[in-house]
Amino acid sequence: MTQPETYRGFVYPWSIDHVGHMNVASYTGRFDEATWHFLALLGLTPGFMRDAGRAAVAADQKTQYKREVHAGTLLHVTTELLSVGRKSIHFIHHMFDSETNEEVARTELVGVYFDTSLRKSVDLPETCRERAKQLLGM
Repeated sequence: MTQPETYRGFVYPWSIDHVGHMNVASYTGRFDEATWHFLALLGLTPGFMRDAGRAAVAADQKTQYKREVHAGTLLHVTTELLSVGRKSIHFIHHMFDSETNEEVARTELVGVYFDTSLRKSVDLPETCRERAKQLLGM
């Protein structure tokens, strides 16, 4: 199964916490940016969702921090699609030190496709489900 790269960046000193490594907010922000790029690969771009009155909402998220990350570290994230349901997508972001290719963190998410007017979950577009199936090798 393909794991596309969904984020690439650099750790600046302002991302460091009081104990000398990247703070939780910086991990979360990078994973959030990776999510937007991943959703766009599935056809759920910000413009598409805005025009359709839709959103992607996180229903569950679990993060594992595997190694400290310091200022000056190059990072990249790949995304592994685990499954696609009628209204939801289940995936894992893997964050790597780009110099060593060592996984430094991962976060597993379940996102739900949401109607912003009705304030409830709705079916994913068929084009999104088809692109997801291609990523899953189906």
